[in-house]
Amino acid sequence: MDQELVAQFVGNAHGNLDVVKQMLREHPALLNAVWEQFNETAIQAATQTGQRDIAEFLISQGAPVDICTAAMLGDVKRVDALLQQDPSLAHAKGSHDYPVLYHACLSGNPDIAELLQSYGGGEGKEFAMHAAVQSGSAEMVNWLLANGVQDVNYPNYENKTPLTVALEKGYFDIADMLQSEGGVEM
Repeated sequence: MDQELVAQFVGNAHGNLDVVKQMLREHPALLNAVWEQFNETAIQAATQTGQRDIAEFLISQGAPVDICTAAMLGDVKRVDALLQQDPSLAHAKGSHDYPVLYHACLSGNPDIAELLQSYGGGEGKEFAMHAAVQSGSAEMVNWLLANGVQDVNYPNYENKTPLTVALEKGYFDIADMLQSEGGVEM
């Protein structure tokens, strides 16, 4: 497929449902097309940015559901079934090599994080803290703090700490937890 068209589709799957729907209507073959520059499909883009509505739409159109997507959607039963089928998926990585725990933290559901950890997974807790903050889930942040986060000031791609992002989003309960663990603004 034309990579410019695929790039536009996958790019919009990071957060623009209306354009995704329109483009897919006009070009159904885009559904599982890979944007070669980033080795990423639309479902992967929606998954790594926590765009549940886009992911659910793409799934309804036939996009595949891997463990990262199931984790981001908070689908405990599907994550459990996938892990029972292949325990190594507890170490899976999604788009841009984001660990499956990151996607679980986007869901805000600590049960998925527990499940991954029970299968020996749970890598990338510091990075996953950003997903937990993004989701606004104090419960998920608390789970990470209780389960091995070493650096609460691990910067994101914008060089912001989780505390900075929590304050920007108005998640003051999360900000208080992070400050009590040594979180600083950057």
